[in-house]
Amino acid sequence: MIEVNGISKSFLVSKRPPGLAHAVKSLFRREYTVVEALQDISFTIGSGEIVGYIGPNGAGKSTTIKTMSGILVPDSGTCSIMGYTPWKDRVSYVKNIGVVFGQRSQLWWDVPVLDSFELLRDIYRTPPLEYRATLALLVETLDLQALLHTPVRQLSLGQRMRCEIAASLLHSPSLLFLDEPTIGLDAVSKIAVRQFIKTINEEKGVTVILTTHDMFDIEALASRLLLIGKGKLLYDGTVQGLRSRYGGKVEAPQASQLEQASASTSERGHSNDSLSIEDIVVQMYKEYAL
Repeated sequence: MIEVNGISKSFLVSKRPPGLAHAVKSLFRREYTVVEALQDISFTIGSGEIVGYIGPNGAGKSTTIKTMSGILVPDSGTCSIMGYTPWKDRVSYVKNIGVVFGQRSQLWWDVPVLDSFELLRDIYRTPPLEYRATLALLVETLDLQALLHTPVRQLSLGQRMRCEIAASLLHSPSLLFLDEPTIGLDAVSKIAVRQFIKTINEEKGVTVILTTHDMFDIEALASRLLLIGKGKLLYDGTVQGLRSRYGGKVEAPQASQLEQASASTSERGHSNDSLSIEDIVVQMYKEYAL
């Protein structure tokens, strides 16, 4: 379904040393430095997979997702998704994908949520019967009924994220990009969203690429991980493979949030299987000086 081969992308970033003199100088002549956001990234993803794409801030996750969604054009390399080249076939391609960026909204700020949904239905030309059936399912599963007639600007972050997920799925895409889908959600809503993602993957075969800093999302949803750091792909494999490869290097892992809550009733083991992905990934960050 997805074949990424040798993708590289760099950006020119203005460089200005501190101080008033340098500030004045930059008004007339700016200096730039080249930042290599992606360096020869290659991977394949099969239809129906849920893949966690993780890495520290600035690692290249968003650049990869924007390239795969057709927003950015790489400097070199190829990308084929469902037979499309995202940045060349964007008009046809976007009809088959859904995208949720945690810091960007596809909902209109000053109109009720339902009006945004109706506009998206028209944009994607979704048949009325299919739209109503999908909307009903999303409203029930994500508990949106009380939000439909509320302007987006009045929603909390968690409420807006639920609406963003629904908006990305109204046209029944076969590929879903999720950037921090549970950010701002309470514990109950997080469980509901995770279960919903599992359901659409299992029942409808939707392929999901998940970028997140919440390792609970990864452990609950993804069977495969891609770890990126400083623009390079450092690991591509299963969650269990990551434990087998790096688990033994983790020293005295601390209890995670959920484990702290149950610490009074049980102690955490120290085998590789009991290590959280967060513990292992933190150790990898240290190993690669990320």
